[in-house]
Amino acid sequence: MKVFETDRLVLRWLEPCDAAFILRLVNEPSWLQYIGDKGVKSLGDARKYIRTGPVDMYQRLGFGLWLVELKMNRKPIGICGLIKRDTLDDVDIGFALLPEFWKKGYAFEAAAATLNYAIDVLNLKRIVAITSQDNEASGDLLEKLGFQFEQLIREDPDDEKLKFFVFEA
Repeated sequence: MKVFETDRLVLRWLEPCDAAFILRLVNEPSWLQYIGDKGVKSLGDARKYIRTGPVDMYQRLGFGLWLVELKMNRKPIGICGLIKRDTLDDVDIGFALLPEFWKKGYAFEAAAATLNYAIDVLNLKRIVAITSQDNEASGDLLEKLGFQFEQLIREDPDDEKLKFFVFEA
């Protein structure tokens, strides 16, 4: 299901048929470094990740992580969307693109449209974001969107500290 489109992108719900793309994305070195290993090592794992993560969130909350496709050819290039984690009080924005699509403005375009959707459609007044401390590119993008760095947090006591950003609508 298409959620929305921008000038160059379509954001839609992830489906089991997107498993091969997800398998590649979540095993990219940049994903593993900045987001972490999700244990997705096969197409079956990828289908389960889609079903128990994004699809479950769509059904429960009406939003989640969406597939980002190029509008001109519907080629998948990444994911972007909204997540409600048990460890955070607010909904947070997340995004990840395949490296060959970095530095082309796609992440900003998808994240800005997602932020607008969160405010205009979902009526969220506060959206948060978390990044690893060494993920400067994502932190810079969040600040360009209007997020403010607030503090370092831990999602779990044993986890490394993460940068916590806030956007107030």
